[in-house]
Amino acid sequence: MIYDKTEKGQDEIHTRKNHLPSRMRSLLVLVDGKTDDDALLKKVAGLGLTQESIEELLQQGFIAPHPDQTPSEVAVSAPSAEPEAHPDKSAILPEGETQWEALYHFYTTTIKSTLGLRGYALQLKVERCASINDFRALRQPYVDAVLKSKGPEMARSLGDRLDQLLSLS
Repeated sequence: MIYDKTEKGQDEIHTRKNHLPSRMRSLLVLVDGKTDDDALLKKVAGLGLTQESIEELLQQGFIAPHPDQTPSEVAVSAPSAEPEAHPDKSAILPEGETQWEALYHFYTTTIKSTLGLRGYALQLKVERCASINDFRALRQPYVDAVLKSKGPEMARSLGDRLDQLLSLS
């Protein structure tokens, strides 16, 4: 099933008015009207979110089924068994974002949700990044911090997503 954010969901992204927990907010941010629920859950697997999390967002009115698309019409951006030689940027980057913006948002969102205050020094380094190569240099310290804080499964999941974003250039 493919979902899209409702007006309430958009409002939550911009204002945090409903105080959605950070893990659920991370899932809400990924809902784009193009990616099916299985692909969404693969992206947030390290956060411990399940199909019940999607159903909770649906019941609370943050998301709704997308009326115009079916899963067969969607180009899923979940990683495949064999990485593509030249990944399709449109399948990986959020709509309207450059690679730099997508990396910045990825780092800031995941540092806050997975590391909390322990990620403050790393967040300061993200703020100083001026190029894609600066983000590349942060990859290993970031993965090491997530590994130490949340374990190997979360580090692998977030590292894989980060690698997708970094491989676009």
